[in-house]
Amino acid sequence: MIIVLAIDSFKGCMTSSEAENAAKQGILRALGEADVVTVPISDGGEGLTETFIDILGMAKVSVTVSDPLGRKINASYGYDASKKLAVMEMAAAAGLTLIDEQDRNPMNTSSYGVGEMIADAIHRGVREFIIGIGGSAINDGGTGMLQALGFEFFDSGGRMVKTCGAGLKEIRTIRTANAIKELVECRFSVLCDVNNPLCGDLGCSKVFGPQKGLKENDIKLMDGWLERYSGLVREIFPEADKDFPGAGAAGGLGFAFKSFLNAELIPGMEKMMEISRLEEKIRSADLVVTGEGCLDSQSFMGKVPGAVAGVAKKYGKPVIAFAGMIKEEDMLLDKGIDAMFPIAGNPMSMEEAMKAENAKRNMEMTVEQVFRVVGIKDT
Repeated sequence: MIIVLAIDSFKGCMTSSEAENAAKQGILRALGEADVVTVPISDGGEGLTETFIDILGMAKVSVTVSDPLGRKINASYGYDASKKLAVMEMAAAAGLTLIDEQDRNPMNTSSYGVGEMIADAIHRGVREFIIGIGGSAINDGGTGMLQALGFEFFDSGGRMVKTCGAGLKEIRTIRTANAIKELVECRFSVLCDVNNPLCGDLGCSKVFGPQKGLKENDIKLMDGWLERYSGLVREIFPEADKDFPGAGAAGGLGFAFKSFLNAELIPGMEKMMEISRLEEKIRSADLVVTGEGCLDSQSFMGKVPGAVAGVAKKYGKPVIAFAGMIKEEDMLLDKGIDAMFPIAGNPMSMEEAMKAENAKRNMEMTVEQVFRVVGIKDT
């Protein structure tokens, strides 16, 4: 029996590889023998870097950058010198999980650290970038990242604007002359799984701002600042489009990447499936296993389980899913998952379930019991 595992990370407790290794152990304990094919995978959010490092055999580079509040932290990215390629997660430098809940406010956060990561890679000779931009703490229109790359933003008095969301209010002039020269040689593939525009009712301030800590009375203000900012950008880059699908991703980082760096915004799973050759592996499988931390309707909005189930159904393969939490079961069954199981077999608090050692054990034990039934069916 050939079993393909394509499981997303369980945020905060297991990477994709860790979840798949635990599931593999459970399968082998249950069946004794099986051809288990693990495919580390990510939709472009947390776990992207580790997944690409695993698949492509990349080196891991650690660099000191600024976190969303300007504090110095270590961030890592994947690096292949021979291919001049770097793979990064925006969240490594500007992720929401880097800030305590009481300190979250996009007025005060910046994407500057993302630019520092990119600059470090450029200085190492990188010219091709794959960057996932899920899970941000920012709403600065990408101005922080751009400042770290040498683009300059000035207020009406000719003073440099500070690198945070509130700085958008002051921007009156943008200069590009001092941007890192090698940027023109670089190609950016930005993994983006939302189609929101920069501004308006579906824009980043209104839709994503509140979950990042943006106060209700600040939403309209920031939306207006981003509107004016987009107009200034269009004076320099006439093709800049605030309404382009994905411009509002990561607090406007999508807009900055596309307008200033001519990036291609592509669905994360599309790129991941290409790199991992997932479809080819599923086509040869007898059974497919997927999952993520929480299975719900969003699992079919550009996420790993939905994409995996879609490919599996294309070839008539059965799909089993495992998750920390499951919601909207009927809808999931209608979408192509044949059976699903929560991995927490014993009563425990959320805090206990999120501990890495508990999550791995729960995954292994639950998968083992499910595949013991599979084994009975096949005898």
